[in-house]
Amino acid sequence: MKPLLVCALAAVALPGLAHAAEDDMSCTNEPRSAWMTPDAATVRIHEAGYPEVRAIKVSGSCYEIFAFTRKHGRADVYMNPVTAEIVRAEVEN
Repeated sequence: MKPLLVCALAAVALPGLAHAAEDDMSCTNEPRSAWMTPDAATVRIHEAGYPEVRAIKVSGSCYEIFAFTRKHGRADVYMNPVTAEIVRAEVEN
């Protein structure tokens, strides 16, 4: 009975922890005054191969960019807002 309870609790808790980790993602220690504008980030993400940008939001110290690839796959891209380095990209085909 206890293993079943542990599994059930893990199934409920782990997705919430994963979401919290995304909100705390760290891309830079620079102040926001040093960040590029969302428009500049859009240009840089286009250059990186994501031609269609749907939205950009701040997540932790990153820009989280919701975009599509050239092959129309959905992409959730985390970008350093100072250097434009892509820290993480999750792409669905």
